Formats: sequence, structure tokens, C-alpha cells
Amino acid sequence: MSYAIITVGGKQYRVREGERLLVDHLKTDEGETFNPRVLLVGGNGSTELSPATTVTARVLGHVLGDKVRVGKYRRRTGYRRHNGHRSRLTQIEIEAIGAKKAAPARKAEPKAEEAPKKEAGARTAHPPKGYEDMTVAEIAEAASGWRRPNLEAALEFEQENANRKGAIAALESALAEKESH
Repeated sequence: MSYAIITVGGKQYRVREGERLLVDHLKTDEGETFNPRVLLVGGNGSTELSPATTVTARVLGHVLGDKVRVGKYRRRTGYRRHNGHRSRLTQIEIEAIGAKKAAPARKAEPKAEEAPKKEAGARTAHPPKGYEDMTVAEIAEAASGWRRPNLEAALEFEQENANRKGAIAALESALAEKESH
């Protein structure tokens, strides 16, 4: 691919490999590389929106832009004000276009020996129906009426997924109450 459109600092730039450009000040140190967000990659008669490619850019230095003078004037009043500023800019160089992004790593599935063996007739307990949509107050209210396997499954679900402290405390107290009886 011969060019890419990237976004840096809220602005979009059309870049090619080896090109140098001035962008708004970046917090990246001199000499470091970074990967700006790629919006489009094109060239050779084809374009690709939201591509799976990356652009690598290196920060060459931080510089000041040209001086900008601003003058205010109101006629017949003697009002004149002059201000000026120099923008802080970063000079970057595009090193590479087109390096493929790494695919997200998949979680390794447990091997057959490591997987817990379930008996043929064994049933697994699930949290009560609609548990995912329940609030902490509703869980605390209803937990005393649930069976022990459902309480354990709900507690396990809460610790793995939602991790709400109030719900965990309510489920643990309901389990402790079941054990005391």
C-alpha cells in the first residue's frame, strides 16, 4: 500500500513511508516510536477503510511553529491590542505502513486431562433465572429463598463476572445461614 490516512491529535493526515510532518505537540519523547490510529489505507488502485494494518511513526523532535501575530483595533476609540504566540509542535517521520496487526490472543482451552470430569448424570447448578439483571437489593432480598446449589452458582458467577461487593456479601451471608440450619 502506498499511502495511509492517520489521525494524530484530533487531525487527519495523508502520509507515505519516509514522509516527515509537523503535528500538534505529542507527549511522546524524542526518538520513541508510536502507532497512530489508521483510518484508511490505499494505493495500487484499491482502498481499505478501517484496515487491519498499522502505521509506525518516530518522533524526531519538539519544535516551535512560526510566530502568529493577532491584532485588535476599534476605530475612533484609540483601542489597539497586539498579541502573538508560537504553537508547540512535534516533528514525526513515518517509518512503515502496512505491518499487519497481531490477532488478539485466544485463551488456551484446557486439555482433556486437565478439564474437570463430569459424571454422565450429574447436573450443574445455575444462578436463578434473571440473576444477571437483578440489582444488589433484589439479590439480598431473594437470596434467603434460594437453594444451596443456586446460591453457590450465583456467588461463583458474581465473583467471575460482576464482582459487586454488596451482592457477594448477601450471597455469603445466605450461604452461612443455610450451613447453620
